Amino acid sequence: MQKLAKREEQIMQVFWNLEKAFIKEIIPELPDPKPHYNSVATMVKILEDKGFLAHEPIGNIFRYYPIIARDEYQGHAMKDIVSQYFNNSYPSMLAYFAKQEAISESELNEIIEIIKSNKK
Repeated sequence: MQKLAKREEQIMQVFWNLEKAFIKEIIPELPDPKPHYNSVATMVKILEDKGFLAHEPIGNIFRYYPIIARDEYQGHAMKDIVSQYFNNSYPSMLAYFAKQEAISESELNEIIEIIKSNKK
């Protein structure tokens, strides 16, 4: 699976939230500065070519929808981050966040509970 550029990922986030949308419905949901309609249309076409989106014709326009789930992309992106920055070690990643005080003890305990419940 290909890594998405920042704006492509922003567009996909909107599609994941809306589930199906016309290009004109995407633009108001994007962060400022808002891209021009033609720019979004080009990026949507690129996302379709990359296999992230598909479309259905509605009259003479297309309504687009994601064919890659958010969870699937998140998993791929996280594996890349853990591989690039933490030597494929999730414990190293968690230790980093703990040292940066970006994760609290209660959040770590919550993660432990999730791990325990997944092993059952």
